[in-house]
Amino acid sequence: MKQHLLTSTLIASALALLTVAHAQTDNRPVVRVAVQQVANSGTLTPLREQSNVGSRMFPMIYAGLIELNLQGDLSLKPGLATSWKRVDDYTVELKLRKGVKFHNGDEVTSEDVAFTYSPEYMFGATKPLVVGQIPSTIATSTNQTPATAVKLPAATLPPEVPAVARRLFPSLSEVKAIDKYTVRFINMAPDLTLEGRIARSSEIISKRAFLAAKDWASWARNPVAAGPFKVKEFKPDNMLVLVAHDAYFAGKPTVKEIRYQVVPEVAGRVNGLLSGEYDFVTDIPPDQIKTIETNPKFEVVGGPVLNHRIIVFDKNHPQLANPKIRLALAHAIDRDAIVKSLWGNRTSVPAGLQWEYYGPMFQKNWTVPKFDPVLAIRLVKESGYKGEPIPFRVLNNYYTNQVQTAQVLTEMWRAVGLNVDMQMKENWGQILETANSARGIRDWSNSAPFNDPVSSIVSQHGPNGQQQQAGEWRNDEFNTLSSLLETSTSMDNRSRAFQRMLEIAEREDPAYTVLHRNVVFYGKRKDIQWKWSPTFTMDFRADNLRMPSNGK
Repeated sequence: MKQHLLTSTLIASALALLTVAHAQTDNRPVVRVAVQQVANSGTLTPLREQSNVGSRMFPMIYAGLIELNLQGDLSLKPGLATSWKRVDDYTVELKLRKGVKFHNGDEVTSEDVAFTYSPEYMFGATKPLVVGQIPSTIATSTNQTPATAVKLPAATLPPEVPAVARRLFPSLSEVKAIDKYTVRFINMAPDLTLEGRIARSSEIISKRAFLAAKDWASWARNPVAAGPFKVKEFKPDNMLVLVAHDAYFAGKPTVKEIRYQVVPEVAGRVNGLLSGEYDFVTDIPPDQIKTIETNPKFEVVGGPVLNHRIIVFDKNHPQLANPKIRLALAHAIDRDAIVKSLWGNRTSVPAGLQWEYYGPMFQKNWTVPKFDPVLAIRLVKESGYKGEPIPFRVLNNYYTNQVQTAQVLTEMWRAVGLNVDMQMKENWGQILETANSARGIRDWSNSAPFNDPVSSIVSQHGPNGQQQQAGEWRNDEFNTLSSLLETSTSMDNRSRAFQRMLEIAEREDPAYTVLHRNVVFYGKRKDIQWKWSPTFTMDFRADNLRMPSNGK
């Protein structure tokens, strides 16, 4: 017995020494990325950080049940789940990949998946939206009480978390563990988009690690998930360092670290790339492409992504209460001129808030409001507008060319008689706050993270969307149609509902107006093999990144 214990101790010591030796001799390079921001909320959890900048790095920390083919056609593909099937219109069953390890070494099981979608982590005290009649076979299993009650170290989740959760999964009642590697997503209403919703938001976390965290804020800055990299250091508004998770199920990373450095100014990012300080830089405006590519060691890649730049209206503002003013604002915009002058025709004006990859749901004959300053002037006159100032809240180039776009828009609006006051703000909290002044117009963008209209027009502008949650806009018919779009199993009915929603939100009672499809350009070292994605994700997984053998 003593001999056995001695042997075991020696083996353990040898393994520990090998691990240390490997860490000391890890010759894999480090990827250095200059970004304009890492996270707006100062956290690393998607349930709090719903942003374009968060979307850039979250897939490097988290692994999802269903994932997208990021460098291909964005079709769904296996992730933590090897397969999935429809049980009925309310239920999807998934089989988990066996042997997958979290960053802390624990195995990913159905218990972790169920906890990820629990009231304790995601939904708080919110209830699923009940629409229509629930079949009795399902009603008996849909509940809000987990089998084992747990209490968090923190008193409550931040209110933004359950709000976002219900935006993403309005009717989800339960994720039920069937066995160690099988889970079922059970909805309170029919939902043809449930697989897409799962692909959009299934960042599975370690139940044990979450419950062991000091509090929610501590967890949110150092989450334990199952993605290809794990958090090493995070300084909000400054930098994020991720270290390779070598046990990642889809392949050991080819680099040992990713270092995201916050460099707000474009010139700082470009100069840092050209000087060799960074390997990649993000959000390059078109007028800087030639500056980078003049040096043969560097190149610019990228293009349009699944995101539209939009302008949002708060119809509670006295001057925007009349839909004619909002429509005048939309008709006063020469979108083609913006695309040509600021983007060098490298993007396009889309057909409203929709994307071609919606397939049969795409409304082919729809267009944004045409540029018609004469009509805009007439609408302003008919509205009785007397020249009162309308605030326009803008961030300092959170979006590429944001300030320049805002300046152009302001002049276009003034040309038709609208007194728009551009106000620079420091953060999104200031953009949305109402304590000191009334909101009017604001900058925003909308993505379509899966190929159905509910991923954008409902998720962002419907009853659970940010615009209505923020109290900017509401339309009863639009909300009724949102429920139909989410729950109907008839594609014809859903298509008609979507078309009517576009009519309401873009022409009759404007909630927003679309400017152009957003574009993302990256400056990079030419000797690095890497393919950009038509999403915001920068994919540094093993199958998409090859650094030169002498890489830094």
